[in-house]
Amino acid sequence: MKNSIKVQRAMHDMTQQALAERVGVSRQTVNAVELGKYVPSAVLAMKMAAAFGCSVEELFVLEEQDWEGPVGREE
Repeated sequence: MKNSIKVQRAMHDMTQQALAERVGVSRQTVNAVELGKYVPSAVLAMKMAAAFGCSVEELFVLEEQDWEGPVGREE
């Protein structure tokens, strides 16, 4: 899953630590989400989007491989 957290942080002049404090997680969690190493819960994704004043869909974008597996599209 792609995200634009780094871009949004730059646009809002916000550090990873400041975002982490705002949404109630560690800076390491923000870093992991930003790097695509951790997929956030729906609640965390919504908190992050709210922190930037954008929609979840603007902040996170599914990639083709995200559709693979048991929760994927029906054919």
